[in-house]
Amino acid sequence: MQLRYSFRLYPQPGQRIALAKAFGCARVVFNDAVRAREDARAAGKPFPKAAELSRTLITQAKRTAERAWLGGVSAVVLQQSLRDVEAAYHNFFASLTGERKGPKLGAPRFKSRKDPRQSIRFTANARWSLTPAGRLNLPKIGEVRVKWSRTLPAVPSSVTVIKDVADRYFASFVIDTDPAADLERMPHADQSIGVDLGLTHFAVLSDGTKIDSPRFLRRAEKKLKKAQRKLSRKQKGSKNREKARLKVARAHAHVADARREFHHQLSTRLIRENQAIAVEDLAVKGLARTRLAKSVHDAGWSQFVGMLEYKAKRYGRTFVKTGRFEPTSQVCSTCGHHDGPKPLAVREWTCTACGSVHDRDHNAAKNVKQAAGLAVTACGAPVRPDPLLAQREETGSHGSPPDARAA
Repeated sequence: MQLRYSFRLYPQPGQRIALAKAFGCARVVFNDAVRAREDARAAGKPFPKAAELSRTLITQAKRTAERAWLGGVSAVVLQQSLRDVEAAYHNFFASLTGERKGPKLGAPRFKSRKDPRQSIRFTANARWSLTPAGRLNLPKIGEVRVKWSRTLPAVPSSVTVIKDVADRYFASFVIDTDPAADLERMPHADQSIGVDLGLTHFAVLSDGTKIDSPRFLRRAEKKLKKAQRKLSRKQKGSKNREKARLKVARAHAHVADARREFHHQLSTRLIRENQAIAVEDLAVKGLARTRLAKSVHDAGWSQFVGMLEYKAKRYGRTFVKTGRFEPTSQVCSTCGHHDGPKPLAVREWTCTACGSVHDRDHNAAKNVKQAAGLAVTACGAPVRPDPLLAQREETGSHGSPPDARAA
């Protein structure tokens, strides 16, 4: 299984300039490739092959006065930019034909130099390395200081350097995990759990545990409002406006990081303590169009469920999604009597058939577990994992740098 491990980078001023040049060159090659394909489509000609684009847009372009500065960065960065164009067009056509599931994707668009989000990728043939001092040595950029939050479990196959909207730099390593080692790391568990996600409580478990919703965005709204108001008063194009934009971006990044950390800790805890986990397949897009939209986005259910999925696959746990049309809040978990729909204001109700008193969320969590077939012990639970994509890295506590010589 492939995972990404991200670590914060702290480049020096000269290295920031070198990274900016690399970002710019990769962006220009990407735009040139998109332009070449669009021109071929408009002329009714077949799309140029990747080898032809590499020869004309990189090798020959370096010999011209207009593109001579492409030689100032690693050639691997430029080649990977062409690979990104190929992947973008492949996904676009696969989405048109229905081969690629999910929302429809548009055609690749030109990248803007004003976009604060930039990235470049170095593969193994770029000869990047980790120094004995724990720094990341990148070709034509130098040794960049890394803040290691955990040890890399294996030798990375590539590294992507990312600059986000908050002007922060990250190194994202692609790691091929060892399934046997992952199974040994996770202790044996013989329990199963049903999870009901909500807004009053972020999650209520079938064993009665209630996990409060941190509401990171709600708590930071006052600070965000103040920063956004200052930004709106700055003159467009001025340096003061750019400073104010960074403050807004960093405030939002702090909220997103805190939410992701909470999701990682909770999902890892549930995976460690239970052999089988069931959650309800919520219609998040539909709920995000209601008056509860801000609270739904603040909860981040989709991100949390995605973490449960890939961690369950990685550590050999059973993960089941129940149907979104299951009446989990309307059925008595004791006798199975369908008691009808209830407004959100009703948080506790009594079954008209057996007289059991139910907490709405706890009852729903137990019904989610039963609907997934996890009412028996986890050893007899059905194993129905879904196909999964590589996800972002797990959270981790601060530790010592990895053994650079082993990497």
